[in-house]
Amino acid sequence: MVTIIGVRFRKAGKVYYFSPANYEVKKGQHVIVETARGVEFGQVVMNPKQVTDDEIVQPLKAVIRVATPEDYKIEEKNREKEKEAFQICLEKIHKHQLQMKLVDTEYTFDNNKILFYFTADGRIDFRELVKDLASVFKTRIELRQIGVRDETKLLGGIGICGRPLCCSTFLTEFAPVSIKMAKEQNLSLNPTKISGVCGRLMCCLKNEEEAYEELNSKLPNVGDAVETSDGLKGEVQSISVLKQMVRVVVTLDNDEREVKDYPVSELKFKPRRRRDRQASEKEMKELRELEKLEKQDEKKSKLD
Repeated sequence: MVTIIGVRFRKAGKVYYFSPANYEVKKGQHVIVETARGVEFGQVVMNPKQVTDDEIVQPLKAVIRVATPEDYKIEEKNREKEKEAFQICLEKIHKHQLQMKLVDTEYTFDNNKILFYFTADGRIDFRELVKDLASVFKTRIELRQIGVRDETKLLGGIGICGRPLCCSTFLTEFAPVSIKMAKEQNLSLNPTKISGVCGRLMCCLKNEEEAYEELNSKLPNVGDAVETSDGLKGEVQSISVLKQMVRVVVTLDNDEREVKDYPVSELKFKPRRRRDRQASEKEMKELRELEKLEKQDEKKSKLD
């Protein structure tokens, strides 16, 4: 068994495991650790716990020290330097006339490297830009192209629900989202209504996908013929997925028709394959384009 702690380096970022060494650390504290990028300042988000050796990736690096008041001052100074570096990089991009959008700048804690995050429609030849920046900052320079989802995660914002964006508050990784999820949840297939601030399909479509798949598997389709528990036959007019209720147009003994609501457990019907909801040709074209763009974003560099 190995004792580990979970450390995060940016808000809603991935959690990395480190050994607490001989330090007594707890959730909420800040620590100095060594990463692949160099010495970093991170926040402990998981209290020490024991795990088996196969649950971690070796070698497990140890905490260098618990952050001191001096470390906090260095971190605050780095945040100020990032703002200055951002402005300088903008000027250099304009000078070299590059078609790229600078999103964020990040200094490593030991100032060993500066990372510049940007978005662009295609590949950018930024070799001359890197040389120019290196001559100004006298340190290692890394330009990292990210997708629009990562850009939104960095910048933050408010979603159409009125709450802070999921990606910038608690989502550590992006899950693939598809049109099928919107169809399964009986949502509008208008791209403008199921797209997030980033312009891609909303991440929250993934949240309830499994629940809707299970609930829908127990329901008939609209238009299906059903037999009710009181011996009547009818046709499904509408369904309520979450309530598991079905509205049926039943035929009475005198051939009159009446609309009644039934729990799905009181109906008999032949399970059928779910029918895909249809969208206009224009909407489907836009939705397919969204999915294509999302796959392209996945191939680009992800945030640490």
